[in-house]
Amino acid sequence: MLWVKSFHIIFMVTWFAGLFYLPRLFVYHAMTDHEETKAQLRTMERKLYYGITTPGGILTVGFGLWLWLGYGLGSDALWLKIKLVLVAVLAIYHLWCGHLVRQFRDDRNTHSHVFYRWFNEFPVLILIAAVLLVVLKPL
Repeated sequence: MLWVKSFHIIFMVTWFAGLFYLPRLFVYHAMTDHEETKAQLRTMERKLYYGITTPGGILTVGFGLWLWLGYGLGSDALWLKIKLVLVAVLAIYHLWCGHLVRQFRDDRNTHSHVFYRWFNEFPVLILIAAVLLVVLKPL
C-alpha cells in the first residue's frame, strides 16, 4: 500500500504543478500582442496540458481510487467524501484549463491577464483543503 500511496502523492504533485503553471502561461499569453511569443506560449500550454498535467491528473485519480477501493482507505469517513468532492471540482477546473488552451490555440481568448491572475489562485485553495483533510482527518 505504501508504494501506491507514494505514487498517488508523486502524481498529485505533478498534477498541481501543471495546474499552477498553466494559468501563469495564460497570464503571459493574455498580456502579449507579439505573434512569435504567442506561438511559443501556445506550444508550451499544449505540451504542459497534454504531456504533464493531464497524465498527472489521470494517474493521481487512478492511484487514489486504488487506495480507496483496493485498500478501503477512509472508506466510510466524511473527510474522504469531502476530498472526493474537491477532486471532482479540481477535475472540472482541469477541463476548463483545457478549454482555455484550445481558446488560446484558436486565438479566441476573451479574458484579461487580471482574470488569469485570479484564476491561477483557485487550485491553491483546493490543495490546502485537500491536504488538511487528509492529514488532520477532522471529520
